[in-house]
Amino acid sequence: MRARCLIVDNEAPARDELRYLLGHFEHVQVVGEATNAEEALTLLRSLSYELVLLDIRMPGGTGLDVAAALRETEHPPKVIFTTAYPDHAVEAFDLEAVDYLVKPFDAERLGRALGRALPGIGDEDGAVRPTTTAPAAQATDPLTRIPVQRGERTVLIDEAAIVFASAARGYAYLQLADERVLVSCTLNELERRLHGHFFRTHRAYLVNLDRVSELVPDFKGSLVLVMNDQQRSKVEVSRRQAPELRRLLGL
Repeated sequence: MRARCLIVDNEAPARDELRYLLGHFEHVQVVGEATNAEEALTLLRSLSYELVLLDIRMPGGTGLDVAAALRETEHPPKVIFTTAYPDHAVEAFDLEAVDYLVKPFDAERLGRALGRALPGIGDEDGAVRPTTTAPAAQATDPLTRIPVQRGERTVLIDEAAIVFASAARGYAYLQLADERVLVSCTLNELERRLHGHFFRTHRAYLVNLDRVSELVPDFKGSLVLVMNDQQRSKVEVSRRQAPELRRLLGL
């Protein structure tokens, strides 16, 4: 049986990234997302969850408030904090958090946390290993065109025309050569459906590598991609993804 998981984070790109990472673990199923403490508690009262991935700083209450409220319930889910702020770890563990992950982290680090939260599904050292097949490679019938609504018409966009895609709340934007269009699927869903030379440079961006014009080092020691649309859009590459991108490009 797969563990039901709730993601709580006020930033859509962060939720997308967590959903993407959790997609590597067959024992976990994401069945809900919340953007603040109130939404999280409402969902947690309406459905039984085994696991909560919980941000610290959110509007209208903190993740620590949510964890404290969960301790008062009869069968509280396991809590893993996922945050950009390392200074609340002591408070988190006082609230019986299973683990405290400071962003950015990768699937392997998340797997160690899942092993602590979900005993019995890890290997000999307690960690849960990512599946060997990444979520992007699990699709069966390749879809090379993406439907876009234009008034009463549905237009099919060929994947080669997509310069890059960016995350929006529950949706995604496609940047084409001369326009940007909204599509009714998430960035993670697009990543599963597109089968050309697309690469996840960042939790908020999916890039067509055939449409990259330049690679520019940024002040953080990573890369910025200059794309070949009319605006010569710039797309961030996370430090975690930069080595793999360089490998793919033979750099």
